[in-house]
Amino acid sequence: MTERQIKKKLAKLILTEDVEQLWLTLDGWPVKFAISPLLSLIYQVDEQIKYKAVVLMGRIMNKLASEDMEAARVVMRRILWSLNEESGGIGWGMPEALGEIMAMNRPLADEYGHMLVAYMREECYLEHLVMQRGLMWGLGRLAKVYPQKILDFHGDGYMQMYLESADLQVVGLACRNFGILKIQNATFWIKQFDDAEQEIRVFENGIFVDTTVGQLAREAVALIAS
Repeated sequence: MTERQIKKKLAKLILTEDVEQLWLTLDGWPVKFAISPLLSLIYQVDEQIKYKAVVLMGRIMNKLASEDMEAARVVMRRILWSLNEESGGIGWGMPEALGEIMAMNRPLADEYGHMLVAYMREECYLEHLVMQRGLMWGLGRLAKVYPQKILDFHGDGYMQMYLESADLQVVGLACRNFGILKIQNATFWIKQFDDAEQEIRVFENGIFVDTTVGQLAREAVALIAS
């Protein structure tokens, strides 16, 4: 099956099938031909499609890295380039993809974890609020599996400024990340959002969860306390 055929078929299947069904199909296709179709689907505005593609991207990259690490590095560099201003694009969904890929593959996390942290810093700062949401989600995904990859590069320190964001979804995800990382001194900062009842949706463990910023803050404080 060619890359073009995979792209056409995947675009149709992703509308109706769940991730596990999609993976059973995708796992039988040539890995190198699945990368570009998945990346194009991650750019989708529809969040259901985007996150299915993000999860599948993590799995296909894990498979690729186990077969050909250098080919996986080429894809990682391609994704990172899409987040560079010089690329001419914006890189919608790419922070989420990076977080998922590295959560699925330790060697890639070892090599590129610092890059995800770097997008919080001034020299690589992602200015668009939607991209900041994606960055907070991607960091949280990586933190759940390899928290030290964030802590080793002072990611908890850089994340503090995202609690000052004008976008409460960014704030909620940042609170959640502090809880995942169990940063003790973050409790004081997070508690100020206990009563923030803005509703948001978070993709968690393969499903969308309806919650509030305040709920995420309270859960984060509880995690830190535990």
